Amino acid sequence: MGKVTGFMDHARAKQPYRPVAERLKDFSQVMLPWQAEPLKSQASRCMDCGIPFCHQGCPLGNMIPDWNDLVYREQWQDAIERLHATNNFPEFTGTLCPAPCEGACVLGINDNPVNIKAVELSIIEKAWQEGWIQPQIAAQKTSKKIAIVGSGPAGMAAAQQLARAGHAVTLLERDDRIGGLLRYGIPEFKMEKRVLDRRMQQMQAEGVEFVVNAHVGVNVDVDELRQQYDAVILTGGACDPRDLPVEGRELKGVHQAMDYLPMQNHLCEGDQKVADFIDAKGKHVVIIGGGDTGADCLGTANRQQAKTVHQLEIMPKPPEMRAENNPWPQWPRVYRTASAHEEGVDRVYSVSTKKFVDDGHGHIKALQLVNVEMKQLDGRMQMVEVAGSEQELPCDLVLLAMGFVGPQKPGMLEQFGVDLDARGNVVADANWMTSVDGVFTAGDMQRGQSLIVWAIAEGRSVARAVDQYLMGSSELPAPVTPNS
Repeated sequence: MGKVTGFMDHARAKQPYRPVAERLKDFSQVMLPWQAEPLKSQASRCMDCGIPFCHQGCPLGNMIPDWNDLVYREQWQDAIERLHATNNFPEFTGTLCPAPCEGACVLGINDNPVNIKAVELSIIEKAWQEGWIQPQIAAQKTSKKIAIVGSGPAGMAAAQQLARAGHAVTLLERDDRIGGLLRYGIPEFKMEKRVLDRRMQQMQAEGVEFVVNAHVGVNVDVDELRQQYDAVILTGGACDPRDLPVEGRELKGVHQAMDYLPMQNHLCEGDQKVADFIDAKGKHVVIIGGGDTGADCLGTANRQQAKTVHQLEIMPKPPEMRAENNPWPQWPRVYRTASAHEEGVDRVYSVSTKKFVDDGHGHIKALQLVNVEMKQLDGRMQMVEVAGSEQELPCDLVLLAMGFVGPQKPGMLEQFGVDLDARGNVVADANWMTSVDGVFTAGDMQRGQSLIVWAIAEGRSVARAVDQYLMGSSELPAPVTPNS
């Protein structure tokens, strides 16, 4: 490595952010870019560790020590070449990925891990600024046509790889803009959509055709799709939200997070009017679910000037440090604070919602809650209610952010007739093909709700499988296998 004592000379630094009072006034991205010298010091912390467990933590197989060293040496163009060798969209992962690579970093055994995401994002942003990101147009075109259904990170990665292999690729999206959850699920303050738009421009120059408002199984016929294309890839994600079927669920003011978040994103995109807009302004908001989607709802509600926000989590509060049963290099299950949490929230752990309380006019006015705890019953750990802990929490708006249970079944999946596994995900064989010949799948649609880094890795892998299916062989990389 460039500086063998870097990890001893420099502590891990925090990602710079805009001041809370400033960023709450708009929906612009909260992160600030790193300055050159602090970033160089962060890159120098990458150890000559012998066995880089960060590789094991990253589904894409990113060559992390290589580009950390290159940034330390200020060899930026070499760094972006190494980064793009394994990752089509480092700006997505560098912004949104929870960084399992950092959880596996060898330095994390007894210190804070290397700031891998910061280096990754800085490399790609510098590459865009310097004009190093150019379309990679295939030298030879094939006669093969491929349709990809779903334009999230898996679909985008597959589309770019296949276009670079010379195929004619059409990427279909049921919404009015390309990007899937990256477009309408991730708030603007977390990732500005110009980041998506510049990649789309590159992909269009490479030959990818984008088709929006194309809802396969609704206004696009499944049989026609199969007849028109040599292969079809399903990358529609796991969009079926987990619900909370308790008394009062039908009350007005109780919404799924993914009904709420896209509305604000439409406004940020410049749409003048959004039907039935859900606004948190002046309301007592309760978010049920303590994960990333809940934090996205939190940041949005605070920017809409909610009066108060509570975020509820059924699980206990995680420890500040790794527990004994959570050793390195496992993913550290520790207490985390997102940028949205710094902006104001009351986080409540170990509570379960028993009932949504009616105000007498069909609208939510409060939640009936009960404390819960983990106990061993009948030989296994179970969540049980704490006697006498019932309480009522006033609220005007409830947002359900409890994750997703799998892909939506009506329409496309039913009409394709693909097999599903016990969890309701689309089954893929060792070559990423579904039970229907010529129809492939990747991403959350076959994996279940997961990370953006897995989606990109699977998109790259299914691209190789389709290329091989159509051409007999492929030179495209395949970082992961189905259900790995």
